[in-house]
Amino acid sequence: MYRSTTILLKSLAGYNDLKAYIEEHKEIFIETSLAEHLCRLLEEKQLAKMDVVRQSELSKDYALQLFSGLRKTPSRNKLICLCVAMGLSFEESDGLLKLAGLAPLYAKNKRDSIILYGIEHKQSVIKINQSLHEHGEQTIG
Repeated sequence: MYRSTTILLKSLAGYNDLKAYIEEHKEIFIETSLAEHLCRLLEEKQLAKMDVVRQSELSKDYALQLFSGLRKTPSRNKLICLCVAMGLSFEESDGLLKLAGLAPLYAKNKRDSIILYGIEHKQSVIKINQSLHEHGEQTIG
């Protein structure tokens, strides 16, 4: 069952008993690893892992370690590269960043806005990096 974060926060504020909140909402808590989620996205989008790895501009070993779970804590930039290579939407990308414990993309941040533009317009990692460079911002890969 999907519930927005805003609705969950309002619901949480109304509880006096944390255990009751957790019990009532246990079906919405994310219990999957980053690697499991990445593999599920590959399957859902019918993407070939090696195509995504190539398009991500990450080293093959690093990317494969993320998919296998050997590397559990990617940098924000590297995970964004995978999001772009997988053609994820803004919402999917933010969900993946949050799952990894990383800051979501923030439209009021110039660099993040450039990345968001690239995501929304289905640009490649290379094209997003060119735009970032042209605007004096750090590249993602």
